Amino acid sequence: MDANRIQATGITKRYGRLTALDHVSFSIHPGEILGLIGPNGSGKTTLFECLGGVLPLDAGTVTGGPRQFFYLPDGIAPWPSQTVRWALQFAIDFFGGADRRDEVVSQLDLTAVLDSAIGTLSKGQRKRALLAIGLLMPQPILLADEPFDGLDLRQTRELAATLRAHAQSGRTLFLSIHQIADAARVCDRFVLLSNGRVCGEGTIAELSARAGMRASTATADLEEVFLALT
Repeated sequence: MDANRIQATGITKRYGRLTALDHVSFSIHPGEILGLIGPNGSGKTTLFECLGGVLPLDAGTVTGGPRQFFYLPDGIAPWPSQTVRWALQFAIDFFGGADRRDEVVSQLDLTAVLDSAIGTLSKGQRKRALLAIGLLMPQPILLADEPFDGLDLRQTRELAATLRAHAQSGRTLFLSIHQIADAARVCDRFVLLSNGRVCGEGTIAELSARAGMRASTATADLEEVFLALT
């Protein structure tokens, strides 16, 4: 067993009579891109909020604790009157991130909007600006909720390449992704979540074997495996 592996065991979160997460267990391996796959309402955001320390657990444990994670929610627009340049500098100063702004700005094609107010950005531009903050943070594991939402096909492929480069340099990425084609393109392994429960974890090949299916194309496999296991 990898001593640096993060292990979540029995994570449970309830809202009154509703059990949003029901004894969720999985592992995160250093330097991988792990995809959290599930339909709307499956508990993906709740899981990230629990891992990131936003919500307390009702039961369960996570080795390493929330200090290992930087949680980047979906659909937020912080500091709307401030520029992207200001936001990146503030995040670096406040959280103690690495000053690799030029590299990350170039990778995410943000040069043209550095002096634009965050509140004036398009959805895709804002998504890339927030991802830049996430990639600059010092925590070893970045939790990103729907990182491809609002991006066109070219931008999605470019972002996938950027995330892969960061993983290869040692960053661990845990991505909640609704679009299975995007997940199949970028992720090394997957956690399949349905109705607050894990119904599968592993590579496409491992999940296909669990579902009793023969591998074909990656995207088709992941779609069919998800349907078979959920």
